[in-house]
Amino acid sequence: MTALTPLRVLAISGSLRAKSINTAVLFAAQTLAPANLAVTIYRGLGDLPHFNPDLDTASPPSAVVSFRAVIDSADALLICTPEYAHGLPGTLKNALDWLVSHPPFLNKTVALINARPGAEYAQAALRETLGTMNARLLDRASEALPLTSNALDADALLRIPAVRENILIALTALQTMRDGAH
Repeated sequence: MTALTPLRVLAISGSLRAKSINTAVLFAAQTLAPANLAVTIYRGLGDLPHFNPDLDTASPPSAVVSFRAVIDSADALLICTPEYAHGLPGTLKNALDWLVSHPPFLNKTVALINARPGAEYAQAALRETLGTMNARLLDRASEALPLTSNALDADALLRIPAVRENILIALTALQTMRDGAH
């Protein structure tokens, strides 16, 4: 990868809500990303069918083919997810299940941003699942944000210095990974 080629970061929100704080965090990260990081937000979690090993064949459903293609083209993932009942949202877990038997996902770099303090169970479950899938968790790019409200959009998040700083820490760690300093 040359200095002119931006690191392709696929940002995935575990929430399907239209006004999700998790999605807003990813839009803020997209705004803050330096020129050598191209952050694309994936919005197709709700389009994926329920995982069924009988459908995970050489010709999986078209939504799965599309999802896997965007995963394959990403150099790294940035995931921000809510916690539901001390766990991951079903839609995010379902998406990850579609990647379990997908060889290009092996050793994919993943950074996690936790939008809400107290959502440790979802983060722990996500770490466990990703570790089992042989993802390469980039701990120095995984940040917890000091948010106490779900009623903020990306513009409001960008005006909170601690939020900006933590998102920039995550992006800088991804940028460092891009420059070869694993």
